[in-house]
Amino acid sequence: MTAHANRPLSPHLQVYRWELTTMAMSISHRMSGVFLSIGSVLLAVWLVAAAMGGEAFQAVNGHLGAWYGQVLLLAWSYALFYHLCNGIRHLVWDTGTALGRETARISGYIALAASVVLTALAWGIALA
Repeated sequence: MTAHANRPLSPHLQVYRWELTTMAMSISHRMSGVFLSIGSVLLAVWLVAAAMGGEAFQAVNGHLGAWYGQVLLLAWSYALFYHLCNGIRHLVWDTGTALGRETARISGYIALAASVVLTALAWGIALA
């Protein structure tokens, strides 16, 4: 038996230090993609209700206009902009640039800030 036979076959979370701009944002990117898929189903339901006529549209629109619907729409729009900004970050990485530890950290904060600003801008325009 060799010396490395007792080591784990793959890295695990206990080995790594948790980092916001790499690990957490990678997991959040996947979660935002799932949330976007669920939100897209909600958008499709809203569009089908609009096509079905006034009564169906009012029923769905009533839920989306309620406080809980507005919270869902806010979260969905943030997920959209977060996924977009973080996806652009990953595309830059795919070119082989900005892969350094400090650059990755800074680009993570830029993606987070940009997603908040874009969400606020979109809601500001929509509510104006």
